[in-house]
This record gives sequence, structure tokens and C-alpha cells, in this order.
Amino acid sequence: MAVEFNHTIVNCTDKVASARFLAEILGLGEPASYGPFAVVQLGNGTSLDFADAQGQPHRQHYAFLVGEEEFDQIHARIVERGLTYWADPFHRREGEINTNDGGRGLYWNDPDGHNLEIITVPYGGAV
Repeated sequence: MAVEFNHTIVNCTDKVASARFLAEILGLGEPASYGPFAVVQLGNGTSLDFADAQGQPHRQHYAFLVGEEEFDQIHARIVERGLTYWADPFHRREGEINTNDGGRGLYWNDPDGHNLEIITVPYGGAV
């Protein structure tokens, strides 16, 4: 069997609120409960398993490859919520969308400051 990525744990201050935030922005289904986790299932068989952190969570980066239509829908939800977004991971180009590798991308923060990203073309331009 080939090695495949299955899931990762996202530490946060409120697992249910953070999981719902991401699921709603990305247009995914309601998070499921599994043991101590609130699980957001992604389209390729992987999941983000949200867990309540002990103390302040260490900020991480999570990137999602989406289609053009999904990008527009996600961007619209970010704008509707009044969330700040950037064209770059260092948050220097506020309110912009990048066109790296011939696609589109943007970054925004979740409630715990995790740096979230959507891109329509993988890094390097290969689809």
C-alpha cells in the first residue's frame, strides 16, 4: 500500500467553533464528533481533527486546493463575514488575491490565528 496522508490534529481554543468556522467558509458538511475531536472531512478522504488545546495553540498553516467555482464561493463567504484576507502568507497584501502559478490564491486567519490558504493551482503550476 502506498503511503497516503489521512488526517492531522488542529489545536484550538474551541474545537467545535473552529471546526464549524472552517467547514462553513469552505462550504463543507457539518463537523462530526469522534472521541475528543470535531472532525472536518475533506473531499480527498483526509480530515482535520480539531481538539481543544491546553493553553494557547501554536499557530499553523493549512492550505486547500479548490476549483475555480469553489474559490469564488469561499472568497464570497470571507467577504460576507467581513474577514480580512491577503494575497501573501506574510499578510502584506491585504484585500488582494494572488495569481501565482497561473491560478488564484488567498490567505485568511481562523479564530485562533491559524493561517488558512486556498489555491486553485498547486505550487509549481501542475494540475
